[in-house]
Amino acid sequence: MDQLIPIVNRLQDVFSAVGMPNVIELPQIVVVGAQSSGKSSVLESLVGKDFLPRGVGIVTRRPLILQLKTIPMGEKPAEWAEFLHAPGHKFDDFDEVRREIERDTERVTGRNKGISSQPIGLRVYSPYVLDLTLVDLPGITKVPVGDQPQDIESQIRRMLMQYITNPNSIILAVTSANTDLANSDALKLARDVDPEGNRTIGVVTKIDLMDQGTDALETLQGKIYPLRRGYVGVICRSQKDIHARKPIKEALKAEEQFFRNHASYRHMSNRLGSQFLAKTLNNILMYHIRDCLPDMKTRIMSLLAEKEQELVSYGDPMLDSKRSQGALLLHLLSKFARNFADTIDGRSTENTTTELMGGARMSFIFHDVFGRVLAEVDPLDGLSDQEIRTAIRNATGPRPALFVPEISFELLVKKQIQRLEEPSLQCVDLVFEELQRVVQQCEIAEMVRFGRLRERIVEVVGQVLRRCLGPTNQMISNLIAIELAYINTNHPDFIGGSKAISSIQQNAQSPQPQLIPVSAYEQPPPPSDKPSRRPPVQSTAMHQQQQQHQQQQQQDGGFFGAIFGSKKKDQRIEQQMAGMSIEEQQQYGGMDMIPPPPPPPGTAGPMAGQYGQQQQPMGHRRGYSSPVVHGQYHSNTNTMVKLPQVPSSMKPDELPTERERVETQIIKSLLSSYFNIVRKNVSDCVPKSIMYFLVNTAKDVLQRELVSQLYREELFDDLLRETDDIAGRRKSCIDLIDTLRKALDIVNQVRDFNVLN
Repeated sequence: MDQLIPIVNRLQDVFSAVGMPNVIELPQIVVVGAQSSGKSSVLESLVGKDFLPRGVGIVTRRPLILQLKTIPMGEKPAEWAEFLHAPGHKFDDFDEVRREIERDTERVTGRNKGISSQPIGLRVYSPYVLDLTLVDLPGITKVPVGDQPQDIESQIRRMLMQYITNPNSIILAVTSANTDLANSDALKLARDVDPEGNRTIGVVTKIDLMDQGTDALETLQGKIYPLRRGYVGVICRSQKDIHARKPIKEALKAEEQFFRNHASYRHMSNRLGSQFLAKTLNNILMYHIRDCLPDMKTRIMSLLAEKEQELVSYGDPMLDSKRSQGALLLHLLSKFARNFADTIDGRSTENTTTELMGGARMSFIFHDVFGRVLAEVDPLDGLSDQEIRTAIRNATGPRPALFVPEISFELLVKKQIQRLEEPSLQCVDLVFEELQRVVQQCEIAEMVRFGRLRERIVEVVGQVLRRCLGPTNQMISNLIAIELAYINTNHPDFIGGSKAISSIQQNAQSPQPQLIPVSAYEQPPPPSDKPSRRPPVQSTAMHQQQQQHQQQQQQDGGFFGAIFGSKKKDQRIEQQMAGMSIEEQQQYGGMDMIPPPPPPPGTAGPMAGQYGQQQQPMGHRRGYSSPVVHGQYHSNTNTMVKLPQVPSSMKPDELPTERERVETQIIKSLLSSYFNIVRKNVSDCVPKSIMYFLVNTAKDVLQRELVSQLYREELFDDLLRETDDIAGRRKSCIDLIDTLRKALDIVNQVRDFNVLN
């Protein structure tokens, strides 16, 4: 049990030797208190020597790790001190110890009250001390002085918190008796990290300086602010005793005499004083170390395994042999190429469950990005009815067309197919970016070690991907060009002209509310007061002509003839009107209007509305004035007929005719049908082309390209040159591993951690 404190001291030395005193949270006693609260006097009482710097204001400006080690009596020198920054140098003059503390403090912090968190390690060997490890920290101050920064208070607080937040530390909270305990800065800090008071020991100093008639009895008994480990009262040397260089031993005797003779403290004098404090701290620290040692051993073993794994990632130092360098380089290149392929194929060991990666991201692009966008494309988007009518009119040339010209359909469908090229090329770019992302994901640990090799590998992979990108884009463009080169209207999924017309006919037969004007053929003219200039017999003749016209109409072309008309029909109408009087021609609407053929009796169907609607005069419809007015020509020979100026830009009328409306619907139906066929082909062929020309090609040729461009003997030294910081990291890691192994050996010397129940 007595060996536990020396074991911790050895651990402290081992970690401080490599500049890592806080790697393991070691059990230690941390002394905190306000400035001039008597912390230094308490430490000197525990050591029995006057060795700490003293003065006005902040004196302790760096943490002081003080290790007390008991030695047998009779050794020479009887007492001495050693600094960790000066190993092997024994200081038997403790005034020289004070000066060395001041020199080392000024070396780091300067001469004018600056502070630093870099600790000073001091070990004191004496037969009059108990084994202890204490950390003296700067006193809590409020106002910056000298060259201290304005945030000196927060800096000191951060330094204190760095030590007292260690769950294995014992907090020695020093408070002077002549101040109110409720205003104790030390207890406030201790309460922040140890609210239950389980690892806090209260030390009440300057009890002899309290006002007459008052005492610290309630404080020492824990009635004001209770602590689980209690309070210990001590008496510090006065400033007069310090100047008079009164020995510590005499001060300890005077302290013991004071508590024995004081009326308030004599009943508890055996639990007061610096000597009782030293024994208490020694026992508390030993038991605390015993409780913490198993966790310390586990922590050391875990950290050792972690650092050994880190050392593996840095690799072994390079050998000078070109053969060994070549073997290592070939291994790294092959390993990277294999990781690249495995990441794309989904066989990577680095797969995560939080997000998609590698080939899964490419599949998401093909189906959820590219496929969804293509599915949402409207086949008629960007085409207006007027543009369709214009294309039809342009395709007919100077001759009127009997049917919808096929050239107009090809022109329009090619325009819509062309719109699929841009999203297809964008899909290639997205997959290209994902491949570059895969390069970052499949980097091996050795690439961090060899920075130049990493740069060249990324460069070669980029060249391979860019070389595959050109043929891929060309293939995608060719897919669209293939669809544009031949419009296969015999495709089994294409609706065709007959089906399109049948669809329109079915839509026309569906009941829809329409306002159909009544023509002269469907009801008799309204009664007139004027007498008829023709006998009723002529009406009978007109009825016979209407029946003959209906029979002839049924013989001329059926449905297409009804929609698109013919020249023979126009000739028959002219012959019929030639035999009529002026009044009858006026009933038909005048010679400047082409009358619709009379519907047969009982005719019903999709064409009845066309027969019943009155047509606009041709002269008005085409923008010209007609020389015929009510069936009579102008006889004024002085009137000259002039044509209007032809506009530079011609467009169809905004109001389509019935024929144009039907033609537009037919073209729309054909466009939608064929566009859906092409869309299905593109959505299927584009991912296949990208996988073949870009992804699979890059996987297949990557290792060959890496070896051919990088596996050259003259490049070995350049590619396998470690970065500047890797060598330093490896050395630090090796030193820490050695330190942890030594610490583990020290801890293993204690076979039973439950020596004392």
